[in-house]
Amino acid sequence: MQWVDIGVNLLDAAFDKDRDQVLERAWESGVSQMVLTATTVEECAALQTLCNTDPQRLFCTAGIHPHHARDWSADTEADLRLLAQADPVRAIGECGLDFNRDFSPRPVQISAFERQLELAAELGYPVFVHEREASDTLSAILRDFRDRLPAAVVHCFTADKDALYRYLDLDLHIGITGWICDERRGTHLQPLVRDIPAGRLMLETDAPWLLPRTLNPKPKNRRNEPAFITEVATMVARCREESLEQLAAHTTATARAFFRLDAPDDSQLT
Repeated sequence: MQWVDIGVNLLDAAFDKDRDQVLERAWESGVSQMVLTATTVEECAALQTLCNTDPQRLFCTAGIHPHHARDWSADTEADLRLLAQADPVRAIGECGLDFNRDFSPRPVQISAFERQLELAAELGYPVFVHEREASDTLSAILRDFRDRLPAAVVHCFTADKDALYRYLDLDLHIGITGWICDERRGTHLQPLVRDIPAGRLMLETDAPWLLPRTLNPKPKNRRNEPAFITEVATMVARCREESLEQLAAHTTATARAFFRLDAPDDSQLT
């Protein structure tokens, strides 16, 4: 079985001491490729350097997280447009709306999100979307852009049935993380994940965050890793009444089509 982890924060400081080993554990666990998440212009540039060390297996996004929308400027947009055209980049994002923490004012979040959607439409990229407690507003904005975008995924989906159906009605993809393994706050996702059609579902760890609470034993540092995507997959497969092999086949095919990834050539991997 092969998995594609569509959301990894590999530049986070939590991985500074053993990033290479984290990658090796991921490859050994069946992760074939991963998409690394950018949240700032500076991170976009650093991620591209990292991806170039393993161009068949590491890819990235280019975007400004809503937490950093307050830093948006004409220079930011120009830098992002240039960075987004590098070969490792396969989507615009992580962009969107976060009305839970509101680290940036909501009007500023909306403006930065719309500018990034314009950029994605201009460049022909799919969009990697962040949403917290903002599904109504986010859906309305995406509806205005949807015909101009090749695809969009709501990553780390944690919302309710109404939000899920709004996103599916807009022909969006859905990313599921270890949130579904959390008995305190994620059990509502377990029946909902059955409603996501094959071809619209993708898996992610959002590492180093969202360590699956069903994982046993858990690492002492409580850090999530891409290798643990199999724990997310086990729960998703159980909820969907699919085998792991079935789930791996369609989620990996979906991720490769969405991000335009060629399957790696094992003979050329080191």
